[in-house]
Amino acid sequence: MQSTVRHLTIAVVAVAATLLTSSAVWAQGRGGDPNLPPSGPTPRAADGHPDLTGNWQPNAIRQNVDMIGAGVEVPMLPEARAIYDKRKAALGREDPEARCLPPGVPRMSTTPYPWSFIQTPKEIVIVYEGGAHVWRKDGRSHDPKVEQTWLGDSIGHWEGDSLVVETVGQNDITWIDAAGIPHSTDMKVTERITRTDFGHMEIVHTIEDSKTFSRPWTFTTKPTLLKGELIEYICQENNKDVEHLVGK
Repeated sequence: MQSTVRHLTIAVVAVAATLLTSSAVWAQGRGGDPNLPPSGPTPRAADGHPDLTGNWQPNAIRQNVDMIGAGVEVPMLPEARAIYDKRKAALGREDPEARCLPPGVPRMSTTPYPWSFIQTPKEIVIVYEGGAHVWRKDGRSHDPKVEQTWLGDSIGHWEGDSLVVETVGQNDITWIDAAGIPHSTDMKVTERITRTDFGHMEIVHTIEDSKTFSRPWTFTTKPTLLKGELIEYICQENNKDVEHLVGK
């Protein structure tokens, strides 16, 4: 399949209920253990592209908690390393996500909460169970006057069987992991999303931020199709984590 350069609208929304029936989607897979994600052929949309539709489990808790501890090489510049060391020494006490703030990109893909892909020929929507009820949406190109937001400004296009999503314009409040990897407002995140078969997905994340890192770096997550549904998640109404974050 030749690459398609037409950009898609990428909309990301965090809501309290699922829009898909995961059990019905799961049942479309063929063969294998019924308790494991189905491994049948990758489904395709009417336009020939892989259909990403479904509820997905991130399976990336190690990267979410401690990216470096999970074996990822993160080339931080000295100033960024000092910030990181201070945060980690305090046991992540000031982690914004612990205060019900949005995780940002790429951390939205590593939190333990599942998400749904909803795909049409003109746009793709990602609905998150977690987060703080926020979204990102744009059209065919990045806004040259993009403001700093929690999830930034995202556009996507197909390269063969992979959906490539580029995100810019995020604020610098979010952490890349719970250990405290920082970033600046110049950070660009590229997610290369590939549905490798019916029940398995691979997302290669590339981080570019010359103010924080000496070179671009990558990490990979491998979500699987979720058999269950997304459930209601309300952090803001009853957040009991903060009082237990004693840190150092």
